[in-house]
This record gives sequence, C-alpha cells and structure tokens, in this order.
Amino acid sequence: MKNENTIHAYRYGFLKIGLPYIEGENEPWLIFTHEDGESIKVRAYRSSDNECSVNFYPEKTGMYTYTTCENKVLGKIEVSVDENHIRHGIVKAYKTHFRYQDGTWFYPFGTTVYALVHQQNELVDTTMETLAAAPFNKVRMCLFPKHYDFNHNEPEFFAFEKDENGRFDFTKPCFAFWNQLERRIDQLDGMGIQCDLILFHPYDRWGFADMTLNEAKTYLDYAIRRLAAHPNIWWSIANEFDLMKYSFEEWEEIASFTAKMDPYGHLLSNHNCIGFWDFDNKDTTHVCLQIKGCEEVSGFIRKYRKPLMVDECCYEGNIAYEWGNISPFEMVNKFWMTIVQGGYCTHGETYLSDETIAAMTSGKKDVDDTLWWSKGGSLKGESPKRIAFLKSIIDSLPEPLTYCGYEFSRERYDEINEDPSRAENDFWLAVASVPWERARGAMLTGKEYVACAGNDVFLKYTERKCAAITDFNLPDEYLYDVYLIDVWNMTKERILSKVGGSLKVKLPGKEGMALMAVKRENDQVKHH
Repeated sequence: MKNENTIHAYRYGFLKIGLPYIEGENEPWLIFTHEDGESIKVRAYRSSDNECSVNFYPEKTGMYTYTTCENKVLGKIEVSVDENHIRHGIVKAYKTHFRYQDGTWFYPFGTTVYALVHQQNELVDTTMETLAAAPFNKVRMCLFPKHYDFNHNEPEFFAFEKDENGRFDFTKPCFAFWNQLERRIDQLDGMGIQCDLILFHPYDRWGFADMTLNEAKTYLDYAIRRLAAHPNIWWSIANEFDLMKYSFEEWEEIASFTAKMDPYGHLLSNHNCIGFWDFDNKDTTHVCLQIKGCEEVSGFIRKYRKPLMVDECCYEGNIAYEWGNISPFEMVNKFWMTIVQGGYCTHGETYLSDETIAAMTSGKKDVDDTLWWSKGGSLKGESPKRIAFLKSIIDSLPEPLTYCGYEFSRERYDEINEDPSRAENDFWLAVASVPWERARGAMLTGKEYVACAGNDVFLKYTERKCAAITDFNLPDEYLYDVYLIDVWNMTKERILSKVGGSLKVKLPGKEGMALMAVKRENDQVKHH
C-alpha cells in the first residue's frame, strides 16, 4: 500500500486511488489531510476481485496527504484549478435556490430517463448524444432496473450478484454494473449534467423493492462509498416512496443513513406519488414534488424555505395514461409557471411509435417500445426547444428569480379569519368564510405570475389566459425596457422603452405570453 508519487488532480474533480484487496479484511479508511490541517475521512470499497479503491473529491487547491488510520503515509495529491474553468463543484442548496460551491448559480432544467443505465450500450450512447444537444442539465435515473409498461427488458448486469438460491446478495457487488454506472455518471458530468440518482423505487420484479432495512443499509453503504466523490450526484431517496413497504420512520432512517455516510454533503430529497415527504426533515436539502398542477409552487417555497423541484408534472406524449399525454404547450406552460414562482421543473416524454400504436390497437399484448421517460433514445417532442428558449432567458439573469406576484395565501386567509376587520371588503370576507380548500381553489384562478431578479429584471407570465391588456407594475425609481415574449414561437420583441411604475400593456390576446422588463444601465433613474 505504498505510493511515493504525487498524484495531480483538479479542484472539484474526481479521483480514484487503487489499493490491494486483502481477503478477510474490511476495506480500509483513508484520511485525506489538506496542507491547512483540515482533513476528511473516506472509506474504500471493493472494486474488483483483487482490488479495492477509494474515491476522493478534492475541494481545495494545494497539497493533500493521504494516510491510513494508523498514520501510515500512502501518498500526496497536488490539486490545482482547472484552467478551462469547467468545474464549479457540487451543487448545494442556497436559501431557496441552488448554486455550485464556487458561487456560480445553478438553474436546474431537468428531464427523466428512469432506466437509462439498464439499456444496451448502443441505446445509452444514443441517449447521451441526445442529451448533449438538449437543454437539460439534470437527469433523473434509477440505480435499480425498472419493471413497468414499455420497460420489460432484462438488463445485462445488476448491481449485485446472486447467491446459490438465486437471490441477490447485497454484500457482493457486480463490478461490471458499477463500472458501467460510474462511466455514465462521469459522461453526464462532462456534459455539465447533474445525475439525480434514484436509490429505491417500487416498480420491480427482481426483489430490490423487497430489501429488509438492514439489506437496504448494506446496499447504501456500498453505493455511497463508491459514488459520493462524483461531483454531479444528487441523492433521490426514492421514486414514489409512499408506494413502497417501508414505514415513514424507516424512510427517515434511510435518509439519515444516506446523509451520514456521504462525506461531501450532496443534495438529498424524496419523491412522492400521493403523500408528500416531510421536507422539514433535517437531512432533506430541497423539495421534490410530483404534482399535476403547478399553481401552488410559491406557497410550498414559503412553507419549507428550501429550493423546490417539480420533478414530475406529467409527461408530454400520447400514451393512454393521463399522466403521459399532456400537450407540448402544456409542458412548456408548466415550466414557465413553476419558474416564475421561484421553483424549477423537470421534463418527461412518452411518445409511442406508430408501429406500437398499431400493434396495441390490434390487440397485441406485452408491447414494448423505446420511450424517452423509460429508456431514452431520441426526443420526439416539441417542448425541449421551447424549454431551451426559456433556459436562455433564465441563464441571462443577474440572480435567481423570486416570486413577487399577487396570490391569496393561507397566511392571508388565516389573518382575515382571526380578525375580519382586516379584510378589504365583503368579497374577501366571503372568501375567508369558506373552508380553506374551497377558498384556495377559487382564488388560484386570480393568481398573478410575476417574478423579479432584484430590481434589475421583472418577468410576468400570462399562462393560458388570452388577455388583450394587462397590468405590469414596475418600480417608480428606475427606467426599464419592456419585451414581449411568445413562449411557443420563441420570440422576444421590445415593445416599450424608458418606462417605469404602473403600466397598462397591450398583449396579442393569446395564451403563452410573457413580459420581461429589463432595467436600463445608462438611464436608470426616473425621478430625481
């Protein structure tokens, strides 16, 4: 275990150090000590029949020394800054948004390819080529294979080997699978894409959804030791956790175990089917929702005070299930609604081929197909290029968006109920007099989708309304140029210049329009 050479690495990169495996001994812990005296303890994992490895994530420039727990020096690592400046570090939660460790903002525009790494290499390669040209910078994907409609193929490799009884042994990793998984995670990282890795899910025919809690911890122990040093990992505890057999307390234990085992503090959340995860959970870094409507995103952000991902809002496609046949416009609409409320959204696509439709309508059963949402391949939908257009707008902002539109909040409802004299008029008294669920449903139709990036940019989205005129309220003390944005046709036209204060703005009278006010740099003070 002697290494007299100095290893060179990049800050915020990924480094694998090989060690001999000694039969009958536990994988060793190594201590990485920076020249400033700060150290981090990382445990090795079995990486082949005769070798174990330690994966290390260097967060600082300078010299690291790595030693055994008995203080035996094994080697040194000299860490420098990547001259191409492509590495920004792990994405972390910052207030209600996300940013890399170097302070660069990260605006997630996600997509879902559940069984990406369980397909044949040729199909995975095609998916990667598609992602390289797509606007998405986060991919939701499962560590275990998925058994569901249009996803019946048998993977070549599984995460663990089977025992003599044909049951998976969670103490015996399948090295071919983990090597393949790491290669794809690295490939995503090279494209600037975060890997939102789903650790558990209920759609299973192999026994992975039936692990005992101890088996689950054994699996997680290996997975986290092996994967945590990859900078682009997010831990998604489960897909639809509430459909699985673990109790809520056991899920909390799994979340706590995952967070404790990760020495680098990656993002962690949990995805629901019906009932939400407890996003006040101390190990949970951000909100992850499956919701069909996106009207209440701003309220959830206020409630939890964490970044929010709508990671499933239905899929653009044409399958029979109502969650997989929304229109391309509706997918784009959900992105705009979510982002203008200060949250972030994830895309999905479920288009059947003509051949599959013909086979299914002729009565054929067990029909399979390559749907993006399950297997990847190529994108067929019309929403991705419109999402790319939105992303270009958001990427141009000086800071993340904060929701600043009008909405009837639960706080306002409770306030009027506690003191009716605080209602502006009889209408608000009537609203507050009915149960909250009815009041909320009625008032969501009047919600205003307006966001701001400080005083520099204001963005108003009219969603499916077809108004010919709208109010646009800007600060009095600055001057702005106002642009009309057509979210479907991807056009941006300046319609007003040197304006501020309360405006009445003419619109085309069609859905999917937005207004963007940009503060003028050289002529910004309106009133003296």
